[in-house]
Amino acid sequence: MAAAKIRKGDQVVVLSGKDKGKTGEVIRSMPKEMKVIVSGVNVHARHRKPTQLNPQGGIERKEAPLHVSKVAIADPKGGKPTRVRFEERDGKKVRIAAKSGELIHG
Repeated sequence: MAAAKIRKGDQVVVLSGKDKGKTGEVIRSMPKEMKVIVSGVNVHARHRKPTQLNPQGGIERKEAPLHVSKVAIADPKGGKPTRVRFEERDGKKVRIAAKSGELIHG
């Protein structure tokens, strides 16, 4: 499998949809489904009935998955969206922000 451009823990910018322009951290990456879950982005509300586990019930808010094409890595310099390039440094394959040439940690 090819190396993942977006991984868990990365800071990303949403490029389209109702949360366009928001930034957040990737909580979970699902490479097989090509989806990511970003904290505080694409939050959906679900009305829950009271149960024995949750006697109060109420509205449960939860982040829903986003397609990876809707997000881009936030550039370490400036935080603007950037594409990802791969380079070989010290015998390791590393991710580089295409906009600034900065190394992406994660």
